[in-house]
Amino acid sequence: MYQVPKGFPKDFLWGGAVAANQCEGAYECEGKGTSVADINEFRADLPLEKRSNAEISTEYIKAALQNETGIFPKRWGINFKETYSADLKLLGEMGLKLFRTSIDWSRIFPNGDDEEPNEAGLLFYDNLIDEIIANGMEPMITLSHYEIPLNLTLNYTGWYSREVIDFFVRYCKVLLDRYQEKVKYWIVINQINLIGHESFNHLGIAEDKVANLQEAKYQGVHNMMVASAKVTKYAHEVNENYEVGMMLCGGPEYAATCKPEDVLATMKINQMEYFFADVLLRGYYPKYAFRFFEEQGIKIDFVEGDEEALKHTADYMSFSYYYTQICDAQHSEPYRNKALPANQWGWTIDPLGLRILLNSFYDRYQCPIYITENGIGCYDKLEADGSIHDDYRIDYYKAHIQQMKEAIKDGVDLRGYCAWGPIDIISCSSSEMSKRYGFIYVDQDDYGKGSQKRFLKDSYYWMKEVIASNGEKVGQTHEENENKK
Repeated sequence: MYQVPKGFPKDFLWGGAVAANQCEGAYECEGKGTSVADINEFRADLPLEKRSNAEISTEYIKAALQNETGIFPKRWGINFKETYSADLKLLGEMGLKLFRTSIDWSRIFPNGDDEEPNEAGLLFYDNLIDEIIANGMEPMITLSHYEIPLNLTLNYTGWYSREVIDFFVRYCKVLLDRYQEKVKYWIVINQINLIGHESFNHLGIAEDKVANLQEAKYQGVHNMMVASAKVTKYAHEVNENYEVGMMLCGGPEYAATCKPEDVLATMKINQMEYFFADVLLRGYYPKYAFRFFEEQGIKIDFVEGDEEALKHTADYMSFSYYYTQICDAQHSEPYRNKALPANQWGWTIDPLGLRILLNSFYDRYQCPIYITENGIGCYDKLEADGSIHDDYRIDYYKAHIQQMKEAIKDGVDLRGYCAWGPIDIISCSSSEMSKRYGFIYVDQDDYGKGSQKRFLKDSYYWMKEVIASNGEKVGQTHEENENKK
């Protein structure tokens, strides 16, 4: 008789996740090339929704490379390339079992199309991975996380160019060969469905280099999925113990009303978010995608061998989860659900949505799942005594962990969970430091000024107890306690 799980699996992997471009720094050091992230400028004069690099031109790129007065925080990060040993020690002491980070493609192949890798870059990752393991954590390595060498944008057309498939596969083979004895878990492409928000960082396609940007984006993702499948095939040939995953930026999107027209519109939007996982986990293009492309006037070029390559599917699904949105038949894009609370950046807080999404994904794919990003960005205050009282973050994690536990009871095969930015890092979307996610505070402002000292927040000690209890000592949220009164 099947027994409903009472809690998290004994071998559940509690983890944290960062990206190389948001934390390492060391811009153009030891042979590193310039990546797309290195031209992300922090603009305090712009509203938050205008600060991300969704679509940019070659003119902007060239100006950014010549800009000597602009603020480009990802070039210095939190100096993690120099401080990783001490930082990982703090995270290991918190009890993390899994540490997800990326390898910066431009640190290994500075131009992307180089014939040979940069050995100095590889030596850094040798040491970093060794340090992750020494602190009791499994490394989970993302092979592409917004670190495309900028040369592939300027002298090619980013992922729109077929040549980039072979360049990327060559880069991945170097890493898969090198870390056979050290790394088990891999994610090939971070949040592969992000072709609207963060589309330039993701695909490296300058808008003025293509005639139809929307079509170029979908062609770029097609090339990316073919490359991902080829990398997955090679990984399984090199090491049968490798577990290779794919990753989405999660939703879900809700219908704004119960009108059938709104429900249908929402279904269509969700389908084209599932599309990327359907290909990478099922091994073929779903028919609804072909209808979407026809209606949008998009032509995807399949080269001979693409369909065969796509049959090499991922071993597990992973996704990020931050917020949900709503849809209706009158709007072409999802929008904020004002019935839900939100952080200062307008990202809604919806713990129940995480349970809904976990069930939706598991029902659809029936494969192991890892949540590889989840967290809340907030303004934190460093007190005079070095403390940071972030009850709001604790409440956020309490509510989401509770819903993860419920999803496991529902039957979802959830294997691990990575809190995003367990140490404060540069924001991906807005390139600011003041949008903080971490359990560890880094004394640094949006302009790179500060002591860079690390301070433990209240949430650090709380999360340490949660991990030690394997998710049992979560407690009640402030709202739940208030409701009991």
